[in-house]
Amino acid sequence: MRKQQFLVVVLGIILLVSMYFFGRTVPPRKKPADSSADSNVKVLDFTQILQAYKSKLTPPQLAYVDRLEHSVVRGDVNNQQIAAYRQLAGFWKDSVREGFLPFAYYRGELSKLENSEKSLTFAAQLFLENLRGQEDPSLKSWMANEAKSLFQKALQVNPDNDSSKIGLGACYIFGSSASNPQEVMQGIQQILEVARRDSTNMYAQFMLGLGGMVSGQLDNAVRRLTRVVEHQPGNVEALLTLAQVYEEKGNKAEAVKWYEASKKWIVNPAILAEIDKRIKLLQ
Repeated sequence: MRKQQFLVVVLGIILLVSMYFFGRTVPPRKKPADSSADSNVKVLDFTQILQAYKSKLTPPQLAYVDRLEHSVVRGDVNNQQIAAYRQLAGFWKDSVREGFLPFAYYRGELSKLENSEKSLTFAAQLFLENLRGQEDPSLKSWMANEAKSLFQKALQVNPDNDSSKIGLGACYIFGSSASNPQEVMQGIQQILEVARRDSTNMYAQFMLGLGGMVSGQLDNAVRRLTRVVEHQPGNVEALLTLAQVYEEKGNKAEAVKWYEASKKWIVNPAILAEIDKRIKLLQ
């Protein structure tokens, strides 16, 4: 299986699992860009993204958003802006189908004003978790930059938070472009700093496993992911990723073994059906 096909399979099954277990919402995607055009990725800003989402609103919805956007004029500007961002985030999350990007953006802006570690890391993780399923190069770059900024601010609040360090490294891994593979290695090195100091950090081990998969270091990916599932046998995402790495290596027996192991922890029929399809193709 070619690497591009392999990654599509990985994303397909893992995203299905992620949506079931975590309710992860991936924004609308375009077809994957050809790597030859990757160096010419269009730079997006939030104004462009917001206009695209606003074009789908009803007149009453648009009027409500406009009122919130212009509600801060005088007085206690900081607290007013926090309240406005909270309302805007809530609107895009609860009132608009597929309104993830505006929701995540306003949640991030809110966290910057609150400047609390918990708020900043929550917003950063929103971008990071959805970044892993984003195929559009422009959106991927924008989301990665938003996540990086939030993790960096969280680390300013608490420089000793290993989860934030790992998250920042993961932004480089999943936000990198085909024309800039050194960013993957930059992210891996950032996470390695944590893993070398604390080999029991399974979040670091898992992200290093994913980094090995993305960078083509499949033996390293197997080693890291095996360590994760030994410590966390119910980690479905790690089990499925390990199966996919073995599939890429051409070891069908091990791939089937780990696909079967993942089924023990899954009850959703749609996910089980997808896994059974993979197993049949390997047998």
